Amino acid sequence: MEYTLTRSKRKTIALHIRNGTLEIRAPLWAPRSEIERFLISKEKWVRDKLGKSKIQTLQRTTFTLSYGSLILYRNKEYPLVAKEGNRIGFDGTQFYIPPSLDSDEIRSACVQIYRKLAKIYIPQRVLILAKSMNVMPSAIKINGAKTRWGSCSIKKSINFSWRLIMADDETIDYVIVHELAHLTEMNHSSRFWRVVENVMPDYRKYLARLKELQSRLASEDWE
Repeated sequence: MEYTLTRSKRKTIALHIRNGTLEIRAPLWAPRSEIERFLISKEKWVRDKLGKSKIQTLQRTTFTLSYGSLILYRNKEYPLVAKEGNRIGFDGTQFYIPPSLDSDEIRSACVQIYRKLAKIYIPQRVLILAKSMNVMPSAIKINGAKTRWGSCSIKKSINFSWRLIMADDETIDYVIVHELAHLTEMNHSSRFWRVVENVMPDYRKYLARLKELQSRLASEDWE
């Protein structure tokens, strides 16, 4: 198998698959023979993941948006329609944008709408859930993160990707609870997961839903 090798001061060997390519990250001291043995031991997993990654990459390169496309908002699909004028938005039944836009312009308009919707819905849920958990972030921000649904800074500012607004309401709540839990536990220790579980005992269900959504988005080019 072809791969790129990246060496650093890390302590273990790790495999990373992205865009149909394999990268092996290894310690500076690790001999090539040990790296190869590790790769062989993971061969079945690697071939399976590479196959899926290549399919997703192909789907992403052919991903287009057009009038009539169905796009996700809070786990429901809504049509994308042309509406005379220059306004863009969501009216509860459809996403509307000006007519005669090309695919890139349509995507850009949709991202703007998603960001606006996320900035309205997510902070409202944060404040409600924060009150129930007896915590309060210093700031709530919506960003364009592609690989993280949410994050919490050392200054207690919490951030969410606008892509999260595509998930169902319970899963959005889980990500919010996850980040709020970091306000008291800045780690992923057993204490942290107890905080999450106290609020959402079935949180593992929402982790699975996030993986499903991530798989879908890996096949769609929203960049």
